[in-house]
Amino acid sequence: MKVTTSQKIAFGVGAVGKDMVYALSATYVMYYYQDILHLSSVFVGTILMIARIFDALNDPFMGILVAKTKTRWGRFRPWLLSGSVLNAFTLYALFAAPHVQGTAMMVYFTVIYILWGTTYTMMDIPYWSMIPAITTTSADRENLSVIGRTCAGVGSALIQVGTVIAVGFLGGDNERRGFALFALIVAVLFVLAEIVCSLKVREHDIGRMETSTIPQMFKALFRNDQAMITVLAILMINSALYLTSNLIIYFFKYDFGGSGWKGSYTMFTMVGGVFQILGMMAVYPLLRKKFGNTQIFKGALGAAMLGYALILAVCFAGFASNMALICVCGALVFAANGILTVLTTVFLSSSVDYGELKTGKREESVIFSMQTFVVKAASGLAVFITGIGLDLIGLEGDAEETGEIIAQSASTITGLRLLMTILPIIGLVTAFLFFVKKFTLTDKRVEEIGETLKTRKGVE
Repeated sequence: MKVTTSQKIAFGVGAVGKDMVYALSATYVMYYYQDILHLSSVFVGTILMIARIFDALNDPFMGILVAKTKTRWGRFRPWLLSGSVLNAFTLYALFAAPHVQGTAMMVYFTVIYILWGTTYTMMDIPYWSMIPAITTTSADRENLSVIGRTCAGVGSALIQVGTVIAVGFLGGDNERRGFALFALIVAVLFVLAEIVCSLKVREHDIGRMETSTIPQMFKALFRNDQAMITVLAILMINSALYLTSNLIIYFFKYDFGGSGWKGSYTMFTMVGGVFQILGMMAVYPLLRKKFGNTQIFKGALGAAMLGYALILAVCFAGFASNMALICVCGALVFAANGILTVLTTVFLSSSVDYGELKTGKREESVIFSMQTFVVKAASGLAVFITGIGLDLIGLEGDAEETGEIIAQSASTITGLRLLMTILPIIGLVTAFLFFVKKFTLTDKRVEEIGETLKTRKGVE
């Protein structure tokens, strides 16, 4: 089952489409409903947290449904295509809210967002799960995974960089209209991308498919202290990153300010995306030639904390509107996060070997299922904190649909600066302390575990 070039391209196109949708929802739902439609930030944050935790809990059940599916078109593609179409409709509905107020809007948002999360799971789980059904060659599987993750990053970056400018172009001063039109365009592109993926990618019967339940995930985690420390680090690091993603648009709109704030925000997200990719693909490999993974991890955590501290210092020094300084500090944060993203995956993989040595069971699929669960939980936690924080600092959204920006009080601006820097630093410090005290899988230890397992299997 050799994977053709056209199949690889189609698989990558599918990743671009689905992560465009995810990035639009994950990054801009709070801003749309709180700043533009004036729902309570606490209410929006609470619903987003509940929905994302529900979504995380729902993943294993979706995996079971996919595993039990048998059709003439395969096991995965029917879910991929049907879930994509349904998710496209709910995405548009999410950013094209009716002109209602109060309770009616709260009910509408709650129902539509939960439906969006459910339909996204319908297509996301089968997308990643079908890799073993496309090819049995380990090299091709690894290649497809890399293509998928890379193209997913491209899809996310397109949204991060282009949304604010596109919304302004499509809606002018009317952000509400701009978001509706942009969501429609993204939804159509998304469906087209998944149609290409479904038509070009061929899956083969792989027999019985292993699935993991929530209790299995937690049992495997509690048996493996190194996996537990890694998962905690993933939770803290991703919570910090999602806090930044949720709050940075408010910073540029209300603190950085100016008529060109949208262009400045776009430039910052572009710089951040580029340096995050450089951190993963260039900086980490260079550092790896001279340093161990645990050393690099601690250094990257320190660099991210330094970047946040510098942003805060720049703002309080009176340079909040200095684009060059803000971008330099942001580049440090995002490059460090790129390195941390790679290393948490490496550490999780090493913890699988550690768990096998400790318990005699290799629980690779279960442990990596926990990674997806925790990333979604981190997203929910971050957006909940964002909602409470915006309410506590008293941030007010646009006065009208015409886009008139309300000037915020000095205390609100100060609170915003602290929210987007001090809270991420607290999360990163927590990850650093637990890692230093509890994580033992150094490069040498990982190599020893690998040799022991090879010897054990050779004897058996």
